[in-house]
Amino acid sequence: MKGFDRAGLTQQLVTGAQALQPDLSETQIARLIDYLALLSKWNAVYNLTAVRDPVQMVTQHLLDSLAVVPAFVNAKNVLDVGAGGGLPGMVLAIWAAEARAGMRISMVDTVHKKTAFLTQVKAELGLTNVTVYTARVEQLAVEKKFDIITSRAFADLSDFVRWSGHLLAAGGRFIAMKGVAPHDEIKGLPTGWEVTAVQPLTVPGLAAERHLIFIERTDRTGADIQ
Repeated sequence: MKGFDRAGLTQQLVTGAQALQPDLSETQIARLIDYLALLSKWNAVYNLTAVRDPVQMVTQHLLDSLAVVPAFVNAKNVLDVGAGGGLPGMVLAIWAAEARAGMRISMVDTVHKKTAFLTQVKAELGLTNVTVYTARVEQLAVEKKFDIITSRAFADLSDFVRWSGHLLAAGGRFIAMKGVAPHDEIKGLPTGWEVTAVQPLTVPGLAAERHLIFIERTDRTGADIQ
């Protein structure tokens, strides 16, 4: 692919990943670069991300998503809401395919061109742990609810939990990826939900702030709260 320096991008990813907790195998690194190549190729036509430069994609997409992996190590069934080009869902799936064989990653988006891309990535990378939905999350129905529901710059926290709360299993939690800590959004959470932790993240090569926001039901009995 023109302008896609696979060797250079691989070295950049390896160097950045060494500063993060997950130890990536050669297979995981290769799959992540394969995913990046597909994202870059499809982005030229379908505008999946505003980031155009593959070098910036490594930092702002791959490493940014890999930084959250430690928060998901014990997850079994994960939903990425507003998955877009697959961040963080596809990165989590590539990591988990080898590191956590029992983990399932589902991704939902309303835009068909984005879910078509995710389905193509799933097929080309042979990711049997991935499910892709084209739907509005508030209308999504599943047989098995999720122990973690995540999003990356998807919506206000209050909308995120209102729209997705019916899909969260008893004892489950939301993990929202945000930039600057969203104190006003936290204050605006609907009744029945609380922030249990705000975790700052350090992404190699990225100067901007990153935070994970952990949200759980205040009623731990597992009743759906809307």
